[in-house]
Amino acid sequence: MISSILTFIVIGFLAIVVLGVAMSVIGGVIGLISLLLFKVAPLVLIGYFAVKLLRPRQKQISDEDRKWLEG
Repeated sequence: MISSILTFIVIGFLAIVVLGVAMSVIGGVIGLISLLLFKVAPLVLIGYFAVKLLRPRQKQISDEDRKWLEG
């Protein structure tokens, strides 16, 4: 009788510890996802569009370079 009660207490304690670790891992993953989604992604998108807008539209090569490329 006492051994079964102690077994249930030990199993319950282990379950609480495992659930606590699992919840902390899930919380860390959610925190990482929110960091990437709301802090990093906007900066990357702003940088990407800034580079797209500021680069030259078409780069024209000189006649000497064209002759060299064509052989």
